[in-house]
Amino acid sequence: MQKKTYISFYGITKTFPGVKALDDISFSISAGEVHAIVGENGAGKSTLINVVAGNYHPDSGQLEIKGDRVRIRNYAEALDMGISVVYQERSLVPNLSVAENIFVDRQPRAYLGFINKKKMYEEAEKICKSIKLEVRPNTLVGNLIPAKQQMVEIAKALSNESELLILDEPTATITENETAILFQVIKELKKKGISIIYISHRLQEIFNIADRVTVLKDGKYVGTRTISEVNVGDVIKMMVGRDLYTEKYRSSSKEETVLEVRNFKSRKFHDVSFELKRGEVLCFAGLAGAGRTEVARAVIGADPLESGELYVYGTKKRIANPEQAIENGIGYLPEDRKEQGLFLDMAISKNIVSGNLGLVSKYQIINEKSVLRVSEEYKEKLRIVCPSVLTKTKQISGGNQQKIVFARWLLANPKILIIDEPTRGIDVGAKAEIYRIIRELASQGASIIVISSDLREVLTLSDRILVMYNGTITGELTRHEATEENIMHLASGFERKEEMMV
Repeated sequence: MQKKTYISFYGITKTFPGVKALDDISFSISAGEVHAIVGENGAGKSTLINVVAGNYHPDSGQLEIKGDRVRIRNYAEALDMGISVVYQERSLVPNLSVAENIFVDRQPRAYLGFINKKKMYEEAEKICKSIKLEVRPNTLVGNLIPAKQQMVEIAKALSNESELLILDEPTATITENETAILFQVIKELKKKGISIIYISHRLQEIFNIADRVTVLKDGKYVGTRTISEVNVGDVIKMMVGRDLYTEKYRSSSKEETVLEVRNFKSRKFHDVSFELKRGEVLCFAGLAGAGRTEVARAVIGADPLESGELYVYGTKKRIANPEQAIENGIGYLPEDRKEQGLFLDMAISKNIVSGNLGLVSKYQIINEKSVLRVSEEYKEKLRIVCPSVLTKTKQISGGNQQKIVFARWLLANPKILIIDEPTRGIDVGAKAEIYRIIRELASQGASIIVISSDLREVLTLSDRILVMYNGTITGELTRHEATEENIMHLASGFERKEEMMV
């Protein structure tokens, strides 16, 4: 029996200065369906969900919900119509509690209109338990790790009792265990007849959870397919219009040690020791909260150490801040590029040159022609898709923003580069290009540490893998020894497979 249609798009078009973000988009989503929307960065996915949420108004076209034409003027109206969105970028208030964030602007009221905190905490605890989120409702959200913050976002959306739930990259910052819980929640919602739009660059997830998939490319509708009738390769071809080129693995690792960490210890990790070789890609794997990012931040002096020693090219160094790290040839691309890696309101060109202003200035006066020349060079080199290098950075896609962070560090020419979650939230085409850049840097003699929660990425990029659990290194694997199973054993705190049998 054919399911009833919940929402339909008819000729949706939306234009921004210099780019047509949506171009005559038409398709429908059924009630009780998990419908994936995929496409490369800049394909129009985010613009489309912002139209559904009432944040953008289409230039032309029509939306229908359950057969009735609607005009959604703002997000409050979307909520009233039963539409909730969990955005890729979190919308939580750090200095409010979990319960206050879940029920923001709609707290349960008691006598004379006062907030009924007891009821609010009870309801928040009930929702959190339904998704197996173990946090106290009075905990400040700012004190939670990113994975738990993401689960609070999901709890907030579920509290609206929506008929349509839109999930934008919901698993980007949560663990595999939390992903499994989320998928179970989605299946339960589906049984209740709730429609779900699922946006993810992790194509394997889509094949695990979705009923159908719609592909967008350059703001245009490519097609909708039933998941059971296609494979990953089919979807990738629809997204990028070609088979992805995969470069054969070649190691550039040499014997020379360029970085040595001895017995690093802080509040968040302990007894961490490792070496990095010239031209090596060393990957740090592990679950969220294992301490990988904290170790990287200690190396560059962003976070304090209790004890430990650091050697750069055999010389003992005391790096107290990121500026000293740069002086010693160490660069760092942070996990949260929007908060820590970019000036979003500045032009692309100024972001690219911001790490090496000496290259584009004379007598401390910036030469704007040099800024444009250098930024245009790196735009072409890294294939940054944008209307102009003078475009504000916040106006381009996440994958292209990530390339800007790379461009800045390539311009600074670090000998050691630490990259935290290099492809989080970017599409398969941009991901392949980031891998190409990393390999090219290694072949030119740069030494690279990659922190990644994507096991396939770790297996693709690494010369060697270090796995962390609960603040310490539980094992080391060569590229040839490593499998997803081996990594997950170590990431779960087991030093050897046989320990699982005890």
